[in-house]
Amino acid sequence: MNKGLLLFSLIFIVLSCARPEREKVDFEAWGEYWFQGQAEISSFNLTQYRYGEPREGEAVLIFVTEDFSRSKQVKLDDPATAGRDKLSVIKMNQTRDFITGIYPYHMMLSAFTPTREAMQGVKFTASSQEWCGQSFTQINLNSGESYSGELFSYFEKEGDKSFSLTGMAEDDLWNLIRINPNQIPTGSVQMWPSLIYQRFTHGEFVAEEAFIRLTDKSNNLRQLEVTYSSGKRELKIDFEKEFPYPIVAWEETHTLDNGEKEVTQATRKGMKVIDYWNRNALEDEFLRDELKLNP
Repeated sequence: MNKGLLLFSLIFIVLSCARPEREKVDFEAWGEYWFQGQAEISSFNLTQYRYGEPREGEAVLIFVTEDFSRSKQVKLDDPATAGRDKLSVIKMNQTRDFITGIYPYHMMLSAFTPTREAMQGVKFTASSQEWCGQSFTQINLNSGESYSGELFSYFEKEGDKSFSLTGMAEDDLWNLIRINPNQIPTGSVQMWPSLIYQRFTHGEFVAEEAFIRLTDKSNNLRQLEVTYSSGKRELKIDFEKEFPYPIVAWEETHTLDNGEKEVTQATRKGMKVIDYWNRNALEDEFLRDELKLNP
């Protein structure tokens, strides 16, 4: 490790030691669900707008807790020896699969958010694969509250580039719901849209004013709503009121310059808590049927 990287790592670890814990979260009950060595998997029927038309497909949300390296921002191989470098995070993996005409899209988004420590998400990645090519984005939290990012794309005008960001990540909201909805800031915030949305629009990586509100949708459900001041994007996430606050549906609205609206929707069809990484034998394929996953 060079001296510069070593110094950054030491500074990051020292600063992180002073982080306060999240308030108003019952971590004893929280841990009984999330620290049991399993993941929560939910499957969704997806209607994804792409190229001006709605496409039927499938989405999957995987939530799991991990021991993360503060300095390297990767999953630790040996948490027991990591000391203060160990950071507990909840990870969301979100996949979307759909067909556009003859060719398929495979997309994946990952978000890593500290569980106990009251700090913003530390890492976000997104990948997109389709027959034209592929792209990959990674954004990491710096030692302060700014982010550094890199985009690798097959498009000439995007190329391979580095950028910086400040503000809140929209993709952090999914994990904050699962920690406790009271961790979500409401009202006006500076926020940058989802990395999946950025892939679809090929927009710049910039934060803009967004308005967040939480409302009761029914006796059992609450809704998180995010509206961007540009008027181009709106996100709604429906989740159960009671812990562990499972997500049951979401809706994204993209408003075109001509006023037309493209609405993407996902509705839950199956859910299971399981150690999926240990279920990789042929005899485990029946579990896909229990989750109602497409072949």
